[in-house]
Amino acid sequence: MPQHLWLFLVGSLVITLVPGADMALVTRQVLTRGSAAAQATIGGNISGLVVHATALGVGLSALLVASATAYTTVKLAGAAYLVFLGLQSLRQARRTRSADGEAAPRLVRTPRGNAFLQGLISTVLNPKPALFFLSYLPQFVDRRHSFALQVALLAGIHILIGLSWLTLYAWLVSRLKAAITRPHVKAAMERISGVVLVALGLRVALER
Repeated sequence: MPQHLWLFLVGSLVITLVPGADMALVTRQVLTRGSAAAQATIGGNISGLVVHATALGVGLSALLVASATAYTTVKLAGAAYLVFLGLQSLRQARRTRSADGEAAPRLVRTPRGNAFLQGLISTVLNPKPALFFLSYLPQFVDRRHSFALQVALLAGIHILIGLSWLTLYAWLVSRLKAAITRPHVKAAMERISGVVLVALGLRVALER
């Protein structure tokens, strides 16, 4: 059994609640594509966490931390993708704003697979989850028992917390969106989520 499991739960919850690219992307999906796309994106986010947890189990996370070149490559790729998504959201905001006074614009209907891939790619290309799993999880492992099983349990708990929070967050945004009918308000929210995504991408790119 992992050591100090309650402390891990508290830390994992705090880390999950800190706003990041996943929340900004979910906000964007709810506003532009609807709740179904947001849930598909959340599925991609969670799958990305599974990838990082698996990478920890086979030692790839250690390689990512040890190699400055590998870390920088993943970091810049992830930053570029976040900026790309942010610019897409800003472009959608302009379209929504131009529709002000006309019939309410329809949600963009795209295959759920695309939304899933957006969540998956943005999480896999974000080196922070890898660093979290590598640096935080082992602190709670009891070395007298199986390392792999304890890491799987801790990673599963963290992933479950992330899934629960993002699902609740998407529902809250959806309820807020249902109360908003004016295109210029929706455009403002799309613009905010776009700016946040671009800012997060630049932060990731410039972070040492």
